[in-house]
Amino acid sequence: MIRKILALALPVGLAACTTDSGAGDRPQEDSPAGAEPVVLFLGTSLTAGYGLTAEQAYPALIEARIDSAGLPFRVVNAGVSGETSAGGLRRIDWLLREPVAVLVLELGANDGLRGLDPEVMRRNLQSIVDRTRTAHPNASIVIAGMEAPPNLGDRYTEAFRQVFPDLAERNEALRIPFLLEGVAADPGLNQADGIHPTAEGQRRIAQTVWSYLEPLLRRRASAADGATTAGAVPQRSVER
Repeated sequence: MIRKILALALPVGLAACTTDSGAGDRPQEDSPAGAEPVVLFLGTSLTAGYGLTAEQAYPALIEARIDSAGLPFRVVNAGVSGETSAGGLRRIDWLLREPVAVLVLELGANDGLRGLDPEVMRRNLQSIVDRTRTAHPNASIVIAGMEAPPNLGDRYTEAFRQVFPDLAERNEALRIPFLLEGVAADPGLNQADGIHPTAEGQRRIAQTVWSYLEPLLRRRASAADGATTAGAVPQRSVER
């Protein structure tokens, strides 16, 4: 059964873009009775599924895969069109009222489109991670990498690009090198604006995200089962 997704994908603007990884594999924390642990997707219109139905956005497709795999998680789609890293930081405390087990952080695309300072973006994203870990110490963090528009120059694009692996390393987080791998710049996978993925483009994104997320969710589910059987909280482990 597909669980209901909390859809926060509000069309408040038309701006979003658009290998290593340190794997933050943290054991699943206890949730309130009857509340399934949450995979929280915090992002831009790419996550919201701009121009598509909520069911066509990649978080909903991930939800379907979670259900098919019989994994004990539900998805919250907190994607908002036009969102920046600063906007995500303003919203995160409210979202953390959910029993967050995994945060998939997809922010930065609009910072890049607007030419905002990558160091400010870095601080905002780090603050989101910090607040998540404070509210949910055992939460796993997944960083979705982005690319800045090339017209901003080599220095800017390199500084922007480096934020994501640096964040992943500092926070022992799992990193998806580029969320739009195989989708960006492909006219057949993007809408007429050349920025927002079509339904097929969203399916490609879901495949990319699931390839990283599935092993993490299976480890967390297994760790939680082991803790229940043993009557103890499992110790955190990190894979590299």
